[in-house]
Amino acid sequence: MRAFRKSTHLSRQLLASNGIRYNSTAAQANKSLTSVLIANRGEIALRVGRTASEYGIRTTTLYTDPDARSQHALSSPYAVNLGDPSAYLDGDRIIQIAKEQGCQGIHPGYGFADLVLVEREPYVCKKMYGSWSNLYRPTVAGHRVHGKQELTLRSESKNIMTKAGVPCIPGYHGSNQDPEYLKSEAANIGYPVLLKAVKGGGGKGMRIVNTEQEFFDQLASAKSEARNSFGDEVMLVEKYITTPRHIEVQVFADKHGNCVALGERDCSIQRRHQKVLEESPAPHLKEDIRQDIWEKARQAALAVGYEGAGTVEFIFDNDTGEFFFMEMNTRLQVEHPVTEMVTGEDLVRWQLIVAEGGKLPLTQQEIEQRISERGHAIEARIYAENPDMNFIPDSGKLLHLRTPTPTSTVRIDSGFIAGDEVSSHYDPMISKLIVQGPTREAAIQKLRAALEEYEVAGPITNIEFIKRMCVSADFVAGDVETGYIQKHHADLFTPQPPAPEVYAQAALGLALQQISSSRGDPFSSPPITAVGFGSGTGFQQREFNLVETPADGKGDAKATPVTIRQIAPAQFDITVAGTTYANVTSTFSPSSNTLASFYPHTRLSTTFIRDEDRITLFQQGRQYRLQLAMPEWTKKALGVKDVTNSVLAPMPCKVLRVEVEEGQEVKKDQPLVVIESMKMETVIRSPVDGVVKRVVHGRGDLCKAGTALVEFEEPEAEA
Repeated sequence: MRAFRKSTHLSRQLLASNGIRYNSTAAQANKSLTSVLIANRGEIALRVGRTASEYGIRTTTLYTDPDARSQHALSSPYAVNLGDPSAYLDGDRIIQIAKEQGCQGIHPGYGFADLVLVEREPYVCKKMYGSWSNLYRPTVAGHRVHGKQELTLRSESKNIMTKAGVPCIPGYHGSNQDPEYLKSEAANIGYPVLLKAVKGGGGKGMRIVNTEQEFFDQLASAKSEARNSFGDEVMLVEKYITTPRHIEVQVFADKHGNCVALGERDCSIQRRHQKVLEESPAPHLKEDIRQDIWEKARQAALAVGYEGAGTVEFIFDNDTGEFFFMEMNTRLQVEHPVTEMVTGEDLVRWQLIVAEGGKLPLTQQEIEQRISERGHAIEARIYAENPDMNFIPDSGKLLHLRTPTPTSTVRIDSGFIAGDEVSSHYDPMISKLIVQGPTREAAIQKLRAALEEYEVAGPITNIEFIKRMCVSADFVAGDVETGYIQKHHADLFTPQPPAPEVYAQAALGLALQQISSSRGDPFSSPPITAVGFGSGTGFQQREFNLVETPADGKGDAKATPVTIRQIAPAQFDITVAGTTYANVTSTFSPSSNTLASFYPHTRLSTTFIRDEDRITLFQQGRQYRLQLAMPEWTKKALGVKDVTNSVLAPMPCKVLRVEVEEGQEVKKDQPLVVIESMKMETVIRSPVDGVVKRVVHGRGDLCKAGTALVEFEEPEAEA
């Protein structure tokens, strides 16, 4: 109950910080709705719960076994365990629970739960009351379906939009799924083409095919991913625009015939066809095109008699200035806070109003006035993933989590606190950071400053990557497209080696931590039982070898030797690779993990987090990941295995396919194993030319990060 009250308090605080005001009239309009089941997880469930709590609506949350201690599971006293990790996709079970719990409605959140309740199984709509309002009634009696046409399938939606005069991108959206036929349609369209799962979303089941030769491989991969994510492998084929922008429009409609566009969002900064940054308004969009794309979005909604929240997605051709309808998502999107920032409106509140038959709170003219007054907003998705390894997802315990301070123009939507586990079963998004400024330039500057306050230790995150994005010249100039990351790879992935003071602070943290705990440490040389200021000798001296953890997981970084010589209780001489800092005063606060040091030339305040041999530092707005090089005597004592000739699992995963066999000769970059983690397929390729000695894990095996997947024969020594 305490967690529930805290959630209610935080919801009011969050609403107020974003200029969202409690509306007593709206509350009266929703007085018949007193209980809702939230059919989603993480920050999604928490965000919906905040608004529901603000209006006195009781919320029931769902969780699975891996999520039993998650924040959304603890946010309400009414919580039901679904059990199996995949049970969030069990639409029939969700509806049954809603009835058992006496819930008047089901809110799908924004994500895969909605795909289950509306898009994945259209028959479910017939069981629900008010399905198109995005707040579903689980009762059968008196049911009504607001949508006169269903946008559940991308192929059908294209046909509807064409008839409504909304421009659509050329492609094949038919029922013939024979691979040879799809390939022939791709040839008719002209390469490159884009394969998309009909029931897809979130970039899942989507592949770019550049040549005829790779068509079947990419088709098989897209189908497999779609089947695992949505239980359906039907595909469509579309022309792939080479310099596209992804622009979407937030629409809202009620049962009284009102339909408005709440501005557009540019979602062009993507990886793996999934969004990383979203902003509103879209940069460098001519006003006549902006008004036209809003109007086409409204036409799309009106063409199907739509009610509730929806997102109409367009692809914009930078070369020609044309835009084409891609799809309509019949729900709120992950990036809806951007729209809330530039309108000052709570869109979940709007959903509640429309679900109860009320009118939209604002007219189109009032919305446009709001947008013109409130400037620019940007959202950054904070993921547990490694950008330097093609953005593969990461998981694990959040050893340390410190977020920027929320204000009226800085918002944090998060589903985690320090100590929580980022599960390998689900999407790796930790939180969303949303900022607002009077101009785009001011918003970017605010985003940069907020990111420098963000500290996450444990799983690898994309925070440092987003920081580099914020200073990328073309992004700052607003010259964006969906291929931006690939085209600016050299700028965005240039390594920045740590300064000597980083190694000095890491060594100081180790020494001071040892002093406070008086424990031995197998990573110091020589091995110690305690470190402290000895009155008899006048000093204690220890040496550490520190290695910057390779961001891409490749190569053997050279160890940097650091010597700590204690000359007084809190005073040290520090030598880093031959450079000495004399008389450094330093103290460590275990409660805040803060290391405060006064050097002859500067003062440094560093967050120091240690996890066995791994050290994470946050210093002057940047994260550093170091590792203690283990002495040879320790390796032998602990029996550490040599994995030099092994290909390791980059993350916790399930083996889907093994593409090689023992004794087979392989070439560099040849596929070895296909793995799945967080519903994302990843092909593990050979790092070298070689001969497979052993396939360690087979199809269906579950592997921890760092587990050997394939072992190679040792290369022959050169004569």
